Amino acid sequence: MRFASLGSGSRGNATLVQHGSTQVLVDCGFSTVEVERRMQRLGTTPEALQAILVTHEHADHIQGVARLARKYSLDVWMTHGTYSRFAISEPDLPVSIFSAHDVFAIRDLEVHPYPVPHDAREPAQFVFTEGARKFGLLTDAGSITPHIIEMLDGLDGLVLESNHDLDMLWAGSYPATLKERVAGRFGHLNNQQAAELLSSIDLSSLQHLVAAHISEKNNHPDKVVDSWAAAIDVSLDWVCIADQETGLDWREIV
Repeated sequence: MRFASLGSGSRGNATLVQHGSTQVLVDCGFSTVEVERRMQRLGTTPEALQAILVTHEHADHIQGVARLARKYSLDVWMTHGTYSRFAISEPDLPVSIFSAHDVFAIRDLEVHPYPVPHDAREPAQFVFTEGARKFGLLTDAGSITPHIIEMLDGLDGLVLESNHDLDMLWAGSYPATLKERVAGRFGHLNNQQAAELLSSIDLSSLQHLVAAHISEKNNHPDKVVDSWAAAIDVSLDWVCIADQETGLDWREIV
């Protein structure tokens, strides 16, 4: 199993997960042309995809879903709550509905969705497995729940949000209401929250640790790396970054 990021941040998000001949895209916050360009950089194409899985309906995660799905005849999966918003603008696109509490399969990949606290209709994140190894995703969550800790325990690969540094956020240019939303329990994880989560889960099998959804205005990658490395006592170069422009090259879970 392997994973890569096409890009991660407030201007667009998309993550590739592959095992064998099965390849899926989690979210599509980019135009079709941009997805094609970024996938080509990773040595693959949308023709290799079987499905798009959607975490929630915010534009930086969903705005490119319909056009990409139509062009390449891709299955689209989302929760009922997400679909209730998506269907307003895309009522004719077929969608498969999943429960955030029920496991489902897409060919060779077993998908374990789980609910997260975020200001969307019915947001979910995912853990993927091919039977032996587990890869987890967690972005767009404002706080950590016991269920999140349970889902992310003992992973082999993890992409985790570290959206903002609290001091930078409060001192920054965002309006007060937006600052409160981002920092709230249904907003986004800050560096300290992400570090505390890492300290709370079993990392003994972890091969890849990736920081994602890092704010370009209210954070800096160095702050993320320093915070995480100190929290789990690893060298700075052990923490990888999925950034907005270049994403993240393929990472193999062996």
